[in-house]
Amino acid sequence: MTTSIDAHTRQFSHINGSTADLLERFAVSELCRGWPVYRDSSEWKNYRNLFTKEATVWTTWSKGRTIDDFISISKKGKDKGDFIMHRECGTLVDYAAEHRRAIGKMKATITQRFKTQAAQATPECPVGAEYDVDCDCRFIFFCFKDPDAGGDWKAKYVKLFYEKDKIVPVDGNRAPVFSKELLESFPEGYQHLAAAQSSLGYPVTRDLPTAQNHESWFQMYGKMEQWLAGEDVNLWCDDERAPRAKKVHQTKFGPVKQGCQSFGSPDEECRFVKWMEQATLISGASAHRECIAQQG
Repeated sequence: MTTSIDAHTRQFSHINGSTADLLERFAVSELCRGWPVYRDSSEWKNYRNLFTKEATVWTTWSKGRTIDDFISISKKGKDKGDFIMHRECGTLVDYAAEHRRAIGKMKATITQRFKTQAAQATPECPVGAEYDVDCDCRFIFFCFKDPDAGGDWKAKYVKLFYEKDKIVPVDGNRAPVFSKELLESFPEGYQHLAAAQSSLGYPVTRDLPTAQNHESWFQMYGKMEQWLAGEDVNLWCDDERAPRAKKVHQTKFGPVKQGCQSFGSPDEECRFVKWMEQATLISGASAHRECIAQQG
């Protein structure tokens, strides 16, 4: 479940404000809603228009991809019978006027239709029996006013928080049962979705931010605030890079397991330590104060 600790360290323009702020936030929220409306209906030109030329998106089944590569494999998936839909449940926006940047936060449910594969089939749930996996999530759109698009709002990165998921029998009765070992090999926030997608041969990533992994939760919020402060961000996950052993990142305050994000600067490390300290994920009540003192 989500932590009770406030995820943000500061507030941005997010509700009310000037008419100009309201219109900018509305434009970004409209952009965000283009994902479910356009992708689900294969309006590819409209969908592509949401993004910058070099945009990157992350999903469970695709890992990190350029937007053009993601569209290409999405088309191939649909041709093979992949049936992925999205229900938008509400969208709000954090806006930083001084940097012409915004973070779109779109609550959604991913719902994907599957057919039971031979490896999961039983007499009660034969091959071909249909079931859905519903996954509650939040799409995070890293947006800015793109000078290459005449100053229009575009998304440079899209990455999700995965919160919880479940299997839903289409006929109300039949659905496969995945092994405990397989389910536990994926993060809790999307383990049923990942198990079902992996049964189709997709190399599902295991390092996406979830509500249960508070380390990844606060790291992602740190990246969102960096973006709104005018900085670029690194959102790549460990299992999307060249294969290598998992590492422990040695901060000056002790070891922290390396997750989806790396530390690009001492200031970034300080911010991360502050969040971890609050969440009691690492110890040392004076760690953040010492960090600030050493940074001068």
